[in-house]
Amino acid sequence: MYFQAIIKRIFKYCSTAIFLLGFCSIILSSCASKSEIVYFQNALDFETMVDGNEFVPKFKVDDLISIFVSTLDAEASAPFNLFRGRQEGGIVAEQVDYLVDKDGQIDFPVIGKISVAGLSPEELRVLLRDQLSDYLKNPIINIRLKNFTVTVLGQVNNPGTYLVNGEQITVLEALGLAGDMTIKGQRQNILVIRDFNGTKVYNRIDLTDKDALKSDVYYLTQNDVVYVEPNRSAITSSALDNRATIAVSIASVIITSTVFILTRN
Repeated sequence: MYFQAIIKRIFKYCSTAIFLLGFCSIILSSCASKSEIVYFQNALDFETMVDGNEFVPKFKVDDLISIFVSTLDAEASAPFNLFRGRQEGGIVAEQVDYLVDKDGQIDFPVIGKISVAGLSPEELRVLLRDQLSDYLKNPIINIRLKNFTVTVLGQVNNPGTYLVNGEQITVLEALGLAGDMTIKGQRQNILVIRDFNGTKVYNRIDLTDKDALKSDVYYLTQNDVVYVEPNRSAITSSALDNRATIAVSIASVIITSTVFILTRN
């Protein structure tokens, strides 16, 4: 009976310590102020802000570009469009897209190599129309970027790489695709990693400030990476979880050792 009372007391103390540690972990990890969570805190009611960012997408190395040339004379424009397979029996063959090589060029039918890196879709359209003027009259040129993706990582609900439909996307829209930030995401220090032909550029944006809409990285470019860092609450919670795990392990060892010694005697 004496040994059983000792064992019960040990269990009681260890259970109390583990409970207090877990309770403190919950309290500390849930301590997050409004200033750390709310977006655009300094925006006023009915305030009007003119978007000063004139975002124009530019082509980069490894971009996949769809280019389709058409005229009133379909046979005249046919040599300037590449297709995979034949167009027979009403079956339309798949159009071949153009990959921007490491030199920033594409190999266009008849014309040959064209430097496209750094050009906008409209600038490329003007360039092609000029190049095709010797062959076609008033060509209509449709250009589209096919592999526009952005990657969202860190403290978001659904991290991953997302395909963008269209020619532009904002950092807010990218976060929306990823299910928005978790409550433990740091809104004041969003990191945007941008690639310029092999050179990585790191920018940060504060989404608690309305001036975030004026940031150079508010509009994302293809292959941008958006990383949401954990806030203090997440870091504190992680540290306390580790300590709780260690405490439980130590308590288990003590209890096991005590029971072994008492039963042995």
